[in-house]
Amino acid sequence: MQVTETNTSGLKREYKVVVPAGDLKAKVDSKLVELGQKVKLDGFRPGKVPMAELKRRYQKNVMGEVINEAVNEGSHKLMHENNLRPAGQPKVEITKLEENSDLEFSVAMEIIPEIKPMDFKTVKLERVKVEVPDKEVDDRLETLAKRQGGSEVAADDHAADKGDIAVINFVGKVDGVAFEGGSAEGHYLELGSGQFIPGFEDQLIGIKKGESRVVKVTFPAEYANSELAGKDAEFDVTATEIRAPKPAKLDDELAKSLGLADLADLKKQTKERMEGEYGQVARARVKRKLLDVLADNHEFTLPEGLVDIEFQAIWRQIEEDMKNDRLDEEDKGKGEEQLKKEYRDIAVRRVKLGLLLSEVGRLNNIEVAQEDLTRALIAEARRFPGHEKKVFEYYQSSAEALNQLRAPLYEEKVVDFILEQANITDRGVTPEQFAKEGEEELAALKK
Repeated sequence: MQVTETNTSGLKREYKVVVPAGDLKAKVDSKLVELGQKVKLDGFRPGKVPMAELKRRYQKNVMGEVINEAVNEGSHKLMHENNLRPAGQPKVEITKLEENSDLEFSVAMEIIPEIKPMDFKTVKLERVKVEVPDKEVDDRLETLAKRQGGSEVAADDHAADKGDIAVINFVGKVDGVAFEGGSAEGHYLELGSGQFIPGFEDQLIGIKKGESRVVKVTFPAEYANSELAGKDAEFDVTATEIRAPKPAKLDDELAKSLGLADLADLKKQTKERMEGEYGQVARARVKRKLLDVLADNHEFTLPEGLVDIEFQAIWRQIEEDMKNDRLDEEDKGKGEEQLKKEYRDIAVRRVKLGLLLSEVGRLNNIEVAQEDLTRALIAEARRFPGHEKKVFEYYQSSAEALNQLRAPLYEEKVVDFILEQANITDRGVTPEQFAKEGEEELAALKK
């Protein structure tokens, strides 16, 4: 195999590869001989099929197989011997393919640029830690008690409010005619739950036992029943009973029913869970600041192909948002050229940080453990109840899908590695301060 470098412009590399005709013929003949030992043809004993007959029947297919192998092996050898790390899939094109002639093909690619990570010990960041007050823990426990509790019959003069359950009989009509499926008796409806058509539950606020009301609503245009979609309707509703929520008692028994030792254990774990929730958001903020520092302190040439791919993925989503009127308000007033420039800048940043984090991981032998990948796969499968097996089979059969699942795990491990070396100071804040600072950061990002 003969390799000639034809282009070394910037990160671009192109090579011409020539595989001698003799090498191809030798591989074809070897495969035909091997095939002759296995194939069964009428009129010939096993292993005794003449080479001429094998060539007549199989040479074309075998030659195609040999060419594919020669291109794959040649490309792999080329990159290995020249210590090339392609940024994306190399473009391979056969430029000469003639019978009894040398095979010629070209290999074009962009390579990963040389990246020298900064000294992460010089990175200075602030991390906030939310000090969860006992009152907020108590509020969370009260919500838990309501969720674990039931309901009880309210006094006859009790006016139903959101969270109460109205036991109702109703008959729905369109143009004065009752429609199928629009009537029920003794239906338990939690006001404010959003179970019924928008506006229905709101009109029952304040209703008392024995009271009747006419509820007027309009079925949504996208309603499942096309005969009712978009139509005005009236419901004759009578409340036969009002039930008020009856929270479960916050005691050791409730804690034990949830698998915990006692009420003190429930409070302790609730507080730890809340601190963990705040901690996840706090870490996301630290990560965002870290990525800003990394982007500002590293400069290297980016592979244009990777930037183009990233930008096209972003822009397809923007076009979809335009089509469905989901574009952010601040983007609606901008022209297409301005939007393309801004989102290309985002693509550049993403590619830059992606290459940097990948290089940090490579240089420090960071890998995603199999157990971490398995946990992520289980979490993904749980998002599709009843179809878990299909989700597992999909990821097990698709290396690309599995890599997409692995990528964010890898990024988090690299970020953790950098944060461990960075100079981080902790600052305690209240939940209110935490929320306010989050709003300020979000506003600053939108500027």
